[in-house]
Amino acid sequence: MTNQIKIAVIGVGRWGVHLLRNFLAHPQVDVVAVVDPHPERLAAVKQQFNLDENVILTTQWEDLKKVPGLTGVAIATPATTHYALIKDSFQQGYHVLAEKPLTLNPAECQELCQLAEQHHLILMVDHTYLFHPAVERGKTVVQAGKLGDLRYGYATRTHLGPVRQDVDALWDLAIHDIAIFNAWLDQIPVQVQATGTVWLQGVGELGEQGGRGAEVSPYTDSAVPQGLADLVWLTLTYPDGFQAYIHLCWLNPDKQRRLGIVGSLGSLIFDEMSISSPLTLLHGEFEQQGNQFIPVNQRQIVLELEPGEPLGRVCSSFVASILNNTPSEISSGWVGTELVEILAALTLSLSQGGKPVFLSDRIVKDQKFQEY
Repeated sequence: MTNQIKIAVIGVGRWGVHLLRNFLAHPQVDVVAVVDPHPERLAAVKQQFNLDENVILTTQWEDLKKVPGLTGVAIATPATTHYALIKDSFQQGYHVLAEKPLTLNPAECQELCQLAEQHHLILMVDHTYLFHPAVERGKTVVQAGKLGDLRYGYATRTHLGPVRQDVDALWDLAIHDIAIFNAWLDQIPVQVQATGTVWLQGVGELGEQGGRGAEVSPYTDSAVPQGLADLVWLTLTYPDGFQAYIHLCWLNPDKQRRLGIVGSLGSLIFDEMSISSPLTLLHGEFEQQGNQFIPVNQRQIVLELEPGEPLGRVCSSFVASILNNTPSEISSGWVGTELVEILAALTLSLSQGGKPVFLSDRIVKDQKFQEY
């Protein structure tokens, strides 16, 4: 393996264009092709990045099979297309970096992970937050026990759009915070619950779109969409009893990207919207005096972070995995599979009005998840 690898970027929409930017800047990457079904997007990136005439711009995925020496592909297309594209990529001998989620089906994710291993190829998922300096530093704080006994976690991810038409707020937003909690705790949930509300894209008994904010089940038992939840509340329960509560909404103009873990000695807060202090350690505990509990040892520490764009780190990690022939320890296909299993279990809970759903330690076996 040489130190210069040939990569193609598939999909240059809102996110794919950033993948292209990072790979073009990487000293060990030669971007040889860009694929997108929209010719106007290809023209736009050609102009934006002043792409060399030798870079193939095509609307057809099959054209990549004519590119000699292609090493890997970065896929930033709708999740419904991931399975077929990744499977075909492996058959062509390409390493794959896929936008999250890996697929919408846990069984498909597991199959792709096994195919990658069989073909000795890298499958990595772009869970960008796992490469964020604040998340990396936060994990060291939690694992070092600086919060004392962990009590609970919470997260809020809200904004005003974009409103997806292919998946609900659960599948669009939850994966980020679940990935962070899993990384900080070094565990995956054993039980999950979800409730949701549909306002914008619901289907009533008469088939009319919209609603008035009533609590509804966005999926039937057969997983046929009855509406896309705009607001979702999640509860994740981990093996040691720790619980995390997540609030997701894409029609709230109060944009928040905030996650915290509370312990007996203080709280760790990751606030992405805070430019000056995205990661803060808040010390504080109680001292009992008689029947009163008095706050003591209160202080705030803004934690310093290493510089670096998270997506740039994702791309560099993918390149290193290929050159070293070693799967990513942070965001391998198996990590992506675990997260899709959790989302599938949450979808089942959502369809059952918040009924708790249990997960196995590794691979979800329930056929209902696979039907999704």
